[in-house]
Amino acid sequence: MDKKGKIYSVFTALVVVFIVFLEYNKPQKLNWFPSYAKHHKIPYGSYVFYEQLERTFSKDNIIDVVRPPFEFLTNDTVNGTYFFLNGKVLFDDAELEKLLDWTAKGNTLAITSGDISEKILDTLNLKTSVISNFNNFNNIFNLKLKNKNLDNNKVYRFKKANFLSHFSIIDSTKTKVISTVSNASKNDSIVKMQYVNAIKQDFGKGEIIINLFPQAYTNYFILKDENKDFTAGLLSYLNPEQPIYFDNYYKSGKKAAMSPLYVFLKAKELRWAYYIMLIGALFYIIFDGKRKQRAIPIVKPLRNQTLEFTRTIANMYYESGNHTDITQHKIQHFLEYIRTNLHLNTNTIDDTFIKNLSSRSNNTEEDTKALFRDIDTLSNSTQITKEALEKLNASIETYKSNNTWKTKI
Repeated sequence: MDKKGKIYSVFTALVVVFIVFLEYNKPQKLNWFPSYAKHHKIPYGSYVFYEQLERTFSKDNIIDVVRPPFEFLTNDTVNGTYFFLNGKVLFDDAELEKLLDWTAKGNTLAITSGDISEKILDTLNLKTSVISNFNNFNNIFNLKLKNKNLDNNKVYRFKKANFLSHFSIIDSTKTKVISTVSNASKNDSIVKMQYVNAIKQDFGKGEIIINLFPQAYTNYFILKDENKDFTAGLLSYLNPEQPIYFDNYYKSGKKAAMSPLYVFLKAKELRWAYYIMLIGALFYIIFDGKRKQRAIPIVKPLRNQTLEFTRTIANMYYESGNHTDITQHKIQHFLEYIRTNLHLNTNTIDDTFIKNLSSRSNNTEEDTKALFRDIDTLSNSTQITKEALEKLNASIETYKSNNTWKTKI
């Protein structure tokens, strides 16, 4: 890389480091996502509520449920309070029937959500609506508990909502009001119209508690001023001696399986490490990705064509019908084979030679004598037929093959 390229590289690296420094020190935005999940410490998580719940009630009586209610209630040993908390809790018909049957046996169904299934509202003769924000431009809402045993004159405030739900119609003969909500101006704590937002109603041998203000169990609400007393007042309607099945299935912020890349992108440090790696790879491709040397071509070694040449010459002899010359070559090649591999002198072919050859080649003396009779006959012949040549070749190859696979004694 030349001097100019190095300057550009250093300048680019400094810019990247500066951008990373600014991003790292940038104030993190507050996450207002309504998760209502017990492991979230964001404003609309329920980490503080769940922590206080374990202190107020016996920790052994708080049981997390991650399965759908229809599946969970197939266990007949489940008895106590089934607590639902989320921005929306919408049961299907079969699931709601299962829950109502379970409640009627003497259990408590507690639902805290701004949006609830219509069928359960119809079952309890309830209807919901939204509080009008007319003359409430600051979106400030006042909340009060209606229990006579509590400080029901105390007003609790909530500011982080564009609207809140309330019960527009209730069955006053069967329904007990737990809390109310109303509009309020910033400087006016006296309100004229109060709307019911939490009720309790008997159902069979059990009871149903519905609260349309799920924000009451969030970190932001509980830690604001003295709002924790309002949340404690809502919890006072639960039986502390019975198990509380805390639903984690109907949760906007429930834990889910995540890919490794999601984990990298979620953590700021790992996210920037991943980005820097990609930027570094890009710079490598731009400045150092080219080959510094031309690729060296692969030169294949020359093939040994001796065998092919020999076969070609042999085919020429064979096709031309010159069987006598081929026979002489074949005999000489066989004698050379005996001298090289069996280490015998072939100048004199006598009984001693036959005996030694048959012993070393793992062939019988009769076979050896028969082969050399054929060799002697063809060596003295001036005209050799194609059939005689082929017979001699087969005899020699058979004789040689015995020497390759038989074990010498």
